[in-house]
Amino acid sequence: MELGPHSRPAEPGRCVSGSPSAGSAFPASRVSAAGAEPVSRPTAVAAVLPAGGCGERMGVRTPKQFCRVLERPLISYTLQALERVCWIKDIVVAVTGENMEAMRNIIQRYGHKRISLAEAGATRHRSIFSGLKALAEDQPACKLAKPEVVIIHDAVRPFVEEDVLLRVVTAAKEHGAAGAIRPLVSTVISPAADGCLDHALDRAKHRASEMPQAFLFDVIYEAYQQVTYKQDLYAAESLIKEKISQEICVVVNTKDEESVGHLLKEVLKNELNCATITSTALDHSGGDIQNFLIDQCCSFIWVTVLSSDFQETRKFLTALEESSLPLLYPVVVVLVHCLDFTLVPPTQKMESLMWIRGLAKEVKKRNVLLSGLLINYSQDEQKLQESLQQGASIIAALVKERSPALAGQLLVA
Repeated sequence: MELGPHSRPAEPGRCVSGSPSAGSAFPASRVSAAGAEPVSRPTAVAAVLPAGGCGERMGVRTPKQFCRVLERPLISYTLQALERVCWIKDIVVAVTGENMEAMRNIIQRYGHKRISLAEAGATRHRSIFSGLKALAEDQPACKLAKPEVVIIHDAVRPFVEEDVLLRVVTAAKEHGAAGAIRPLVSTVISPAADGCLDHALDRAKHRASEMPQAFLFDVIYEAYQQVTYKQDLYAAESLIKEKISQEICVVVNTKDEESVGHLLKEVLKNELNCATITSTALDHSGGDIQNFLIDQCCSFIWVTVLSSDFQETRKFLTALEESSLPLLYPVVVVLVHCLDFTLVPPTQKMESLMWIRGLAKEVKKRNVLLSGLLINYSQDEQKLQESLQQGASIIAALVKERSPALAGQLLVA
């Protein structure tokens, strides 16, 4: 949008009303949902300005909203334009944590009033939601009154007239949502599947949407909650999985550092290079196991060689179930059985391990995800190393995914 000589914001502290001048920056603007002229000023209106951009599109280090125009940050002009509208009660600016102090300095230096700050999110969507939450009464730290209507506007668009703001707010009160639009100027094309021009759209039938936009607060806040809730859940689930996958305990039935269990531990360290992998030798008292349970390890690799002891496995799982771990996070237990495939075919051994599936179904109810893994305990050192590497990759996937669908699986490396 070009800067026009008749569109300069009013001086600080000055409250103006009335229609835009002939030189307004919005001479052709309309309100997409409004059909009638506004008849009165709204009484409970707030504005949210997402200002978390990094200036990437402009190709400058300084975010566009903080670029100086006539020795003054651009965002200050935008705040000034909104402050002059008396019926906008609160203005929330969402800025990144690193720019929070700079924004406070701008507010103080240029005497801005009615301004509150919220921390911007990683995207414009999340920044707007952060600003909305600052106005929501259901937030514990909220100090502002919930408005009836909220205006969403760009922090870098200072040339907005009160008439346009009033139109979108009035339309939003009637229809729930409204926004300023402009006739299309540029040619808009519709490409074919091969990327070539298919046809040009009729500009007379389309409009360009722009800021400001206005919404009934309850409508937009609920919409953002519904959209963001699932995204946040997925993000939180991913972070939790990542966190609890960093501690792995390898349980072996011997203290021999040359045993296959200890070799597997070393291979796992290379496979999961950022994880902490410890090991303990199984004793009859189960004391070492209890220590690892206390240490809040949520992934256990139980390694046996040439034999599989159901009773010992059951004993370990019982100790695990009695701890608080499964109540906090899904706990992964991988039973690793090492045997020479030339002596015992994997299919034959898997038949003798079918009890793992029944046990897995039982402990899954208590948030323990149990699965089995067969590793070729070959006398050939190279083949053994290859089997350990394949086994480590499978274990890493089980630990990272923590998927209930994988519980009860019998896998072969």
